[in-house]
Amino acid sequence: MFLALRSEVESALTGALETLDLPTDDLGIEEPPEGVDAVVASSVAFRLAGELGAAPPEVAARIADAVEADGYEYVHEVRAQGPYVNVLPTPAYYADTLDAGRDDDYGELPATGEDVLVEHTSANPTGPVHVGRARNPIVGDAVARLLDYAGHDVTTEYYVNDAGRQMAVFTWAYETFDEDELGSDPERGRVEYDLVRYYRKGNAYLEDADPDAVEAAEDEIQSILQGLEAGEEETYERVQRVVDQVLGGMRECLLRLPAEFDEFVKETSFMRDGSTTELAERLQDTDEAVLEEGAWQLDLSEWGYEKKLVFLRSDGTSLYTTRDLAHHEWKFEAYDRSVTVLGEDHKLQAGQLQAALELLGNDTDQLENVIYSYVNLPEGKMSTRRGTGIDLDDLLDEAIQRAREEVEKRLDDRIREDDIDADDVERIAEQVGVGAVRYDIVSKQPQKAITFEWDEALDFEAQSAPYIQYAHARSCGILDDTETPEEADASLLEADAEIELLRETARFPGVVDAAATDLEPHQIATFAREYADAFNTFYRECPVLADDIDPAVRSARLALVASARNTLANALDVLGIEAPTSM
Repeated sequence: MFLALRSEVESALTGALETLDLPTDDLGIEEPPEGVDAVVASSVAFRLAGELGAAPPEVAARIADAVEADGYEYVHEVRAQGPYVNVLPTPAYYADTLDAGRDDDYGELPATGEDVLVEHTSANPTGPVHVGRARNPIVGDAVARLLDYAGHDVTTEYYVNDAGRQMAVFTWAYETFDEDELGSDPERGRVEYDLVRYYRKGNAYLEDADPDAVEAAEDEIQSILQGLEAGEEETYERVQRVVDQVLGGMRECLLRLPAEFDEFVKETSFMRDGSTTELAERLQDTDEAVLEEGAWQLDLSEWGYEKKLVFLRSDGTSLYTTRDLAHHEWKFEAYDRSVTVLGEDHKLQAGQLQAALELLGNDTDQLENVIYSYVNLPEGKMSTRRGTGIDLDDLLDEAIQRAREEVEKRLDDRIREDDIDADDVERIAEQVGVGAVRYDIVSKQPQKAITFEWDEALDFEAQSAPYIQYAHARSCGILDDTETPEEADASLLEADAEIELLRETARFPGVVDAAATDLEPHQIATFAREYADAFNTFYRECPVLADDIDPAVRSARLALVASARNTLANALDVLGIEAPTSM
């Protein structure tokens, strides 16, 4: 409903500005400031004040007077309040919101017909997923879900780095050392925890062994790299034996978030099909290509980059960026848009890559990046594990354990015996624990560094996933006790808390639209928290099942609860967070 209302407001304001012979290029439509009695507001008066030589409140009054509101389904009244032009909706706006909100897919926008590829995570397959990279799959998965809700046909991709030196070292170590030489037991029973010991052993050997032994090992490692570059099938299969096992374990870990992928695209595929070689030849033919110390590089100073971009080593082998350029040209052919989620340490590389793509004649308007900063973790138990860093599995295990303790603390003996058994406690603990981690990370603007704090993430009473999840469980509890009416009269919802909840419900599709346009899932997180506030206020002030309530009012309130349940569930779903039916 909000999107329909906004469209009508755009039409009404455009007509008014044309009547006043004023420019219509920027209508300034936004959410009303706090304390303003409206559903939609326009700040256009600020923009036009200088042009008209009048104060914004006077300009707003002129525009409001010029609006012709008749004939619109949802625009009831347009009036000035200070410097804003405010819009109040018709009763039909609330009635249609109440009906629409009762659909399970409420918040999903019509199909756009646009194919969007979202590449995220893409951690090197050298061992367990490290918690330092946890923001990438959480933000990336939420971006993909958000674009899906916005009507796009979304494909998620994990780009597998299976051609770099790290994988050559891993393959050599896996083939060189025996189990009894590794010196430690796996930290978990999954395959990547087993195999990472070979990788660590290999790196330690290259640092500590005598020079002759290191030289022999480096020759073996270089032969693997050269074999991959030459397209040797035997070398490829040797490397994939390691890559596929480790990647399988990493996928199991990421499923706990959950973060799933439609495609796993391997870096070597762009070497094996010849596209990397062909691309390097095209780069060599450009005016920006220079040969320095035997290596081919690009001078991208015209794009503002002082550091040259190396695309062929002196031994003729390609680099990660060279293969990623071929990867991106493949993306451009297969998809309408390409979104990549990257850590802030890849910002320079991403800029150089985009410049090189433009140099090659690609339209990079379809390429978008979501850059995120890293997550700092609390001190204490999560500091290290055997000196190897903190794994994502560790973080999730502790989150679930802390959630379990919190849930059990909130259950009295009667509820535990009658309503919630041990399996329920475990289910809720996992939903709440994982949800707390996801929400605490995705709710922040990705460019800002954050410190993960357990007390805030698992706070049932504040700005957290459990707070929102509890509101959803509460709505389910109300609806479990009665049948949802087929029809309801929205005009009977007259209390401030009822109207505010309806307004918030109506906003949801608009928030999805704006967040998807900006590639900012934290907007959904903010909305979900504010919506939970509105629902809890309604819950306190407007009894739903009390015996003394008029049946028609009860039906209207039940319908509102049903729309709240769907809105909360789908907002959480965009964020990749489970919506428990009981807590």
